[in-house]
Amino acid sequence: MKSSKLVELLKKGNFVVPLSLFQLKDKFELELSEFIFLIYLTNLGSKFTFDPNRFSDDLNFSLEEVLSMIDNLTEKHYISIEVIKNDKNVMEEYVVLDLFYEKLTNLLIADINQEKIEEEKNSNVFEVIEKEFARPLTSMEYEIISAWLEDGVREDLIIEALREAVYSGVCNLRYIDKIIYEWGKKGIKTPQDVANNRLKFKEKQEKKEKLELFDYDWFEDGEDEEN
Repeated sequence: MKSSKLVELLKKGNFVVPLSLFQLKDKFELELSEFIFLIYLTNLGSKFTFDPNRFSDDLNFSLEEVLSMIDNLTEKHYISIEVIKNDKNVMEEYVVLDLFYEKLTNLLIADINQEKIEEEKNSNVFEVIEKEFARPLTSMEYEIISAWLEDGVREDLIIEALREAVYSGVCNLRYIDKIIYEWGKKGIKTPQDVANNRLKFKEKQEKKEKLELFDYDWFEDGEDEEN
């Protein structure tokens, strides 16, 4: 099943694709054909007559494909089939999308909650920097910090870079950006990486000092003192 099938459906008009379906597409864990078929079903209502021949004609799918997708969506608890006796005492089958809308609602709520968590998490970064700068951030500074976050720079690493800048006596985002950039080149992505890098640097400096001490000419120094 190719995505061009969906394009064909949209060209027919009178066909609405809920934005929420596209936003959460990957979380539905459906094959592309099943996803397209589910979009089609949402346009028929929340409960409608089970008519596989009509579905087949509308979508230009074979009847076998339609029946297979209905079975799959039923097994995955996206739709259900109800059998109801009508006024003429004849049994009729209906497709019901209650399970799908319940699943969609849960996914939307989870997505909204996750966004709130991210917003609260990110707001902490802005607040910490504002507190350290002792002033509100400018719109440009907000954009710079947001760009770091969008690039995948961790909140705790940004705060660590802020501490490094404060320790160096340079409190501006340009300097913090330079620190983050240099850390990125060294593969430093977490505060623990920063600590490990500092330890390696300290060990390297101590080793260098020992070598300088070993190379010192004590005899020459002693002769100078005697003279």
